[in-house]
Amino acid sequence: MSHTLGTRQAQKQRTRRALLDAALELLEEQSLGSLGLREVTRAAGIAPTAFYRHFRSVEDLGVALVGEALEGLHPLIGTAVSTTGDAEERIARAVELVAAHVDRYPAHMRFVVRERHGGVRAVREAIRDQLARFTEEVARTLAEDPVSAGWSADDLLMLAQLYVEQMIATGCLFLESLESLESLEAMESLEATAPSPVPATGPGERARTRERVASTAARRLRLISIGRLHWPDRRAGGGTPDEGAPGRGTPCTGATGTGTAD
Repeated sequence: MSHTLGTRQAQKQRTRRALLDAALELLEEQSLGSLGLREVTRAAGIAPTAFYRHFRSVEDLGVALVGEALEGLHPLIGTAVSTTGDAEERIARAVELVAAHVDRYPAHMRFVVRERHGGVRAVREAIRDQLARFTEEVARTLAEDPVSAGWSADDLLMLAQLYVEQMIATGCLFLESLESLESLEAMESLEATAPSPVPATGPGERARTRERVASTAARRLRLISIGRLHWPDRRAGGGTPDEGAPGRGTPCTGATGTGTAD
């Protein structure tokens, strides 16, 4: 009996995975709001009625994708704000971990970036709740650091928001660079037989692009860290800190207003 139950559970997990993967592939070309249940089940190769054994709706499936996309970012953000080890090494490690996450889950990251301010309320709220939970975790970690002595809870939360938004923005930078290289390589493939083909985009160009993005991301995180060291000085000097949380910004720049830092 236990073997039969185990087999059924494994089959259920495979079907659920097939639905998630099919939805991700379809979402490369459209938004969640335009995605139909039958479209997903047809791509997954299962009957439409079987969908409801796994998800209540397409929106519920979208919320599950949010969980898959963002859960893995918890330890990455924790690395950036850890109080142990050399600060520069922590920043470099955090940036590389984000790059690896994007490399592993590009479709998930594209989905979150697009749907964060998209038209499906349940998914927007799921993303918002995940990021709020990240922010609270980071604020608690920052509060344990002696550098944060004397900081108010509001200031710690604001700093945590800056770190979380910058890590999301870093993911966007790597995602955009990956998409640009993929587009260029597709163009090169089409033009390979032309009389004067464009220069090939080899591993060297990929490495240089990745290095440029990593450098920009590290500089932005470093700027937040430097500002953190001087924030109490500003308060002690009589300055009035800006109130409230950072603005949302654009989907791929985040609350830090990360346009061009170079």
